Amino acid sequence: MADQAEQLRARLLHKMKPSSACTIAIASGKGGVGKTNFTVNFALKLIEEGKKVLIFDLDIGMGNVDILLGVTPRYSVVDLLQREVSLEKIIEFGPNNLAYIAGGSGLSTLFQMNESGFHYFQQTFEHLACEYDLILFDMGAGATEDSLKFISSADEAVIVTTPEPTSITDGYAMIKHLTKRNDALPIHVLINRTLSEQSGLETFIRLESTVKKFIGKELIHLGAIPDDRSVIRAVINQLPFVLDEPRSKASKAVGKITEQYLTAKGYQHERKTESFLSKLKRLVVK
Repeated sequence: MADQAEQLRARLLHKMKPSSACTIAIASGKGGVGKTNFTVNFALKLIEEGKKVLIFDLDIGMGNVDILLGVTPRYSVVDLLQREVSLEKIIEFGPNNLAYIAGGSGLSTLFQMNESGFHYFQQTFEHLACEYDLILFDMGAGATEDSLKFISSADEAVIVTTPEPTSITDGYAMIKHLTKRNDALPIHVLINRTLSEQSGLETFIRLESTVKKFIGKELIHLGAIPDDRSVIRAVINQLPFVLDEPRSKASKAVGKITEQYLTAKGYQHERKTESFLSKLKRLVVK
């Protein structure tokens, strides 16, 4: 495991090709909906399908990807940006060699960069985009001006919500904010903790209907994950539920979501009219 991780780190420094990674910002209108848990388990299922995935924990002050993976990171994204700790050190590896960059306090520096700071971030990110197929940004809950700029710069966004009315309302608000900033952004919706797949679909249809009526935005139904006690047990065990109980309802649901997502993409992402980095620079550089 350690040897394999070191080989991946080494390739990051030496392998150069045009940037190809798809950036997906995973967000929610409120906390406590299972956003980070979905991000981790979705990433592991993508890896099972042969994709190279990196999670970038951007939950300001509340990053907990490492807790769900049961590992203790040596560094965080703050070390990368403030102390310029090298890329091969900043990337951590969890179960099934899942790569991730841990969050930390002081992440606002990522959203308030000058030209010099952005140039350093750009060089770092281009190395990552060369190595991975997908980069998942685990964003903080709720909408802040800075995080909305980051999410709207991604190639795609996933909004995680639950069937609860307050969660749906907050999800709607997030979609409204994002559409105002980038109406071309593809927005997927994941309904978590549903009573059944059908109830999840019905929740999505209600949300989609409201969004179409008042915002005029088309949403993409990513899928639904049932309320499953195996998820709670896995969190206690500090192990992703797709590994802790791979035959559970929640694990099967994430597997189905992953297969459908990759099939729908063909996995050939359309040519980008503007890169993630160029959009982000226009919005965040002071």
